[in-house]
Amino acid sequence: MTLTTHRAEAEPLQSERILEMYRRMRRIRRFEERASELYKATEIPGFLHLSVGQEATAVGACWPLRESDGITSTHRGHGHVLAKGLDTASMMAELMGKDAGTCHGRGGSMHIADPGLGIYGANGIVAAGLPIAAGVATAAKLRAAGDVAVAFFGDGAVAQGMFHEAVNLAAVWDLPVVFFCENNHYSEFSPEAEQHRAPLEARAAGYGIGYEHVDGNDVVAVSALMTEAVARLRSGGGPILIEAETYRWHGHYEGDPERYRDANEVAAAKQRDPLLIARRHLVAAGAPPALADAVDREVDEEIETAIAWARSRPEPAPDTLYDFVAAPRTPLPEPASFPSDADPFRTMDAVRLALEHELTADPDVFVAGIDVGAGGNVFGLTRGLAQAFPGRVRDTPISESAILGTAVGAAMAGMKPVVEIMYMDFIGVCLDMLLNQAAKLRFMTGGRASLPLVVRTQFGAGRSSGSQHSQSLEALLAHIPGLTVVMPSTPADTYGLLRTAIQDPNPVVFVENRLQYGFKGPQPTACHRIPLGKAAVVRPGTDVTLVSWSRMVQDCLAAAETLAAEGISVEVVDLRTVSPLDRETVLASLAKTNRLVIAHEAVRDFGVGAELAALAVDEGFWHLDAPVTRVAPPATPVPYSPALERLWLPDRNAIADTVRRIAAV
Repeated sequence: MTLTTHRAEAEPLQSERILEMYRRMRRIRRFEERASELYKATEIPGFLHLSVGQEATAVGACWPLRESDGITSTHRGHGHVLAKGLDTASMMAELMGKDAGTCHGRGGSMHIADPGLGIYGANGIVAAGLPIAAGVATAAKLRAAGDVAVAFFGDGAVAQGMFHEAVNLAAVWDLPVVFFCENNHYSEFSPEAEQHRAPLEARAAGYGIGYEHVDGNDVVAVSALMTEAVARLRSGGGPILIEAETYRWHGHYEGDPERYRDANEVAAAKQRDPLLIARRHLVAAGAPPALADAVDREVDEEIETAIAWARSRPEPAPDTLYDFVAAPRTPLPEPASFPSDADPFRTMDAVRLALEHELTADPDVFVAGIDVGAGGNVFGLTRGLAQAFPGRVRDTPISESAILGTAVGAAMAGMKPVVEIMYMDFIGVCLDMLLNQAAKLRFMTGGRASLPLVVRTQFGAGRSSGSQHSQSLEALLAHIPGLTVVMPSTPADTYGLLRTAIQDPNPVVFVENRLQYGFKGPQPTACHRIPLGKAAVVRPGTDVTLVSWSRMVQDCLAAAETLAAEGISVEVVDLRTVSPLDRETVLASLAKTNRLVIAHEAVRDFGVGAELAALAVDEGFWHLDAPVTRVAPPATPVPYSPALERLWLPDRNAIADTVRRIAAV
């Protein structure tokens, strides 16, 4: 694609428009100059990455954007968010870590966001903003309101896999997104020539998307190019990659000794100061220099006022430490019981029915993942949904980071994505999007970001799937504050918990056991929903508490039935939600039985069972009459050999033997 305008043409622009561009650039420049001084004076903590010298890219790129358009930014994002409309006072307070800051002091310099202004986050992870922008653009495309997304990134991000996945997904889905590269010719300390062999133009051609190059120091040229690009996107055009060549005057971070470049290089770059170029455009448009001088004075006063205000604001109060980790949940009672002889249905039916119900009830819900559309999922769970809900059940490339990033961006933009990671083992491929994005963005934005998304995945040992397709990794996920981890054990619970998860305002990882897809149980009514974070006593007892989750609950129930014939009364507790952990139900059962056994399919060491054991010893110590014991596989990868896998995975007999031993103490 070739756009017709990508050179500086001042004449068609009113001098007032150029002056406003100059004002915005001058605001960014002065904000960052003062931030640098405040950082040296220790008034700003943490890290500080400045974009001095790159102001024209931010202002020019955001010039044609409206409030409902979205941007994602980088660790060097002050200019982008200011150009998109964020105020200097709350932003300066944020850099100082004050409660009045944009994000209540939770994000700081690298993590400023305000989705209400279409600012979906500066980001401390290189290239993370690109798949998030794809999600924002997906929301825009599904809503068909003509909105667009702009993903700012530096040339160093091109080496990241997330760059490839995001651009490829955007191309395949024909998303309204601009991938805007601010090429300042350095990846942290390394010059561009040492980082890449293929130019961005060639890369864009490889993805089948448009490419344009622009002088990133000329705000008029950048705004002209972006105005045409954005207009094309609003009319239905697909993604474009824009490369704006610029230069950062400061080091990678404040305090950087800059041994990798010499002063002459920096001095030469400063000869093309974006502010001086804009002043020349003003003169060419007939505006007297005094107008720009007046803007300088006004901006200086604005920034000093912002600093004074930020200094006067208090730090966050100690009692707010736990604020913004998760969005409050609407209380949901336990559902009414339903007849045990109700018509049976399978777990796989429960998944499909829950998805179908939510897709029907809420137009903001969409489903995406590898082969979930035309293929109906590798296990047939979503078969027929793509035909029933055109455009809302979307096949993706095999790109787990793009899938998760799309969910994050779309959720922040107000959608309710349900995305699928085909195997739980593949969570490792896209862990950043869970660990550093979905789980943390609400906290880091001081509650400004909402993340109502569900990640469906599955696991299950016992069918010789091997070490990379069988792992039970719930402990890894449960250790991440901000994530909810759900692992149902019955078809009815799968239906009720999945429906609740989709309606929940927090990121939920919903883990199914594939060996249970054919498992049958009574079918509840269509309105059946189960609260998250609440365990269930699925078999009452008096002698031993046996806690489990997912498929192993069924083995625990079978073991309890066997032990009942021997006079041992076992209370079986199904966690249902692993995190947040229902401590109260577990402790109440322990107080009654005075003995605790935990059974799980994940390896024994450092697992959820260890957390439950610590809970019993800490808060339930005086109730204990026997050691707390775990029944779980040893700390080895899952074997492929059927004989070794049977030895590795505990069964109902191993559970029963352990309970007998503890009951006898």
